[in-house]
Amino acid sequence: MNLHRMLEERARAGKPVRVGLIGAGKFGTMFLAQARRTPGLHVMAVADLAPARADAALARAGWSAEERGAPSFAAALERGGTHVCDDAYALIAADGLDVAIDATGQPAAGIAHARACFAAGRHVVMVNVEADALAGPLLAREAAEAGVVYSLAYGDQPALIAEMVDWARASGLDVIAAGKGTRYLPGFHHVTPDDVWTHYGLTPAEAEAGGMNPQMFNSFLDGTKSAIEMAAVANATGLTPAPDGLGFPPCATDELAEVLRPREDGGTLHHKGQVEVIASERRDGSAIDAHLRWGVYAVFEAGTHYVAACFREYGLQTDSTGRYAAMYKPYHLIGLELGISVASIALRGEPTGAPTGFRADAVACTKAHLQAGTRLDGEGGYTVYGRLMPAAASLAGGHLPIGLAHGVELKRAVEPDTPLTWDDVTAAEGAAADAVDARRAMEAAFAPDEPARAARAGA
Repeated sequence: MNLHRMLEERARAGKPVRVGLIGAGKFGTMFLAQARRTPGLHVMAVADLAPARADAALARAGWSAEERGAPSFAAALERGGTHVCDDAYALIAADGLDVAIDATGQPAAGIAHARACFAAGRHVVMVNVEADALAGPLLAREAAEAGVVYSLAYGDQPALIAEMVDWARASGLDVIAAGKGTRYLPGFHHVTPDDVWTHYGLTPAEAEAGGMNPQMFNSFLDGTKSAIEMAAVANATGLTPAPDGLGFPPCATDELAEVLRPREDGGTLHHKGQVEVIASERRDGSAIDAHLRWGVYAVFEAGTHYVAACFREYGLQTDSTGRYAAMYKPYHLIGLELGISVASIALRGEPTGAPTGFRADAVACTKAHLQAGTRLDGEGGYTVYGRLMPAAASLAGGHLPIGLAHGVELKRAVEPDTPLTWDDVTAAEGAAADAVDARRAMEAAFAPDEPARAARAGA
């Protein structure tokens, strides 16, 4: 609350929050559509490897040629408007910039951009949840050491889940489970970009006409994005995954408290305080009418009989015992809500969710029988999908994070549904090698126990 008032004050004072966007994809374009309507925000620059794509995104979001035509960073700062370029590092270094948004979706790029921001004294909104799942705890620590804020992106589900968890805890409620909904059937783990559109009810031609990237959309369907996002939630909230990862139980909104309670109470949870993703259809493929495919939820427990009575008196949907209840948000608005993060960081110095520890990991698992020499193609591709795993188990098994399973080759043949290890693949090169170094440093600094931390430090 009060962010709009604070933004209006900045607008009246002629001191808007200066923002730079890196990556002009769907998320970034949605942010641009609302940023031009938000008082006290000035999108000073947009950087994309294809500047013409960034210019087209601005136009699509309603920006006039004059608004998006600043010839330089200095001109944008002095006279207004937005400068379009292909150099993210020049954007980060530009005089006057307050907040940089990484919306690239590339883990190695996100880590590099964040560290450049810390060196330049810029706050960071990490839309790139792939980078956060890979090394977020380390990035958050480095940001604090640099005196800036590192934040998850409001509008994306991890930040909305973290907000809901914080609301429950600040109200004195014990959080039993939190997460999101998605489409899920067990066979989806093996879907590739070649057959992804049949599951979305689209033809390849329709998807192409809509500018939809099959590999990106497949990462949502094959479970990878769920693993990545729940790793981010666990690392930001202290909730943890079950030992065997996500169960994807089918669940309607009026069943949340019944399904997402501990097994000993008749539910599906391995333990209290768990991250979980619920399916929007039954295992036979039939749709759940009151599903939560686009939303987020938190299940919490009454600490006393009095609170349980209050749940009943005020109409909360509870489980059969009356002890467990749930809140949910049926939708998330992606980039349309991203300005909340920008305003919170710039005006309050507060992130909209940030990692505080290494509790969960998204590791690479094989989609099929793969031969030695196979080059892995990362999230949503033909070769691997992401699986959620407790961080301690990932470290103990030496497992390869999904964010690093791109462009490296297998040293041996591997069976389907096998969690890969670092020893299974060749060494990363270039920018990916820098991401490996960051990941190793994060593991050494945040290993869940001292023996694992010592082992990581010596790796």
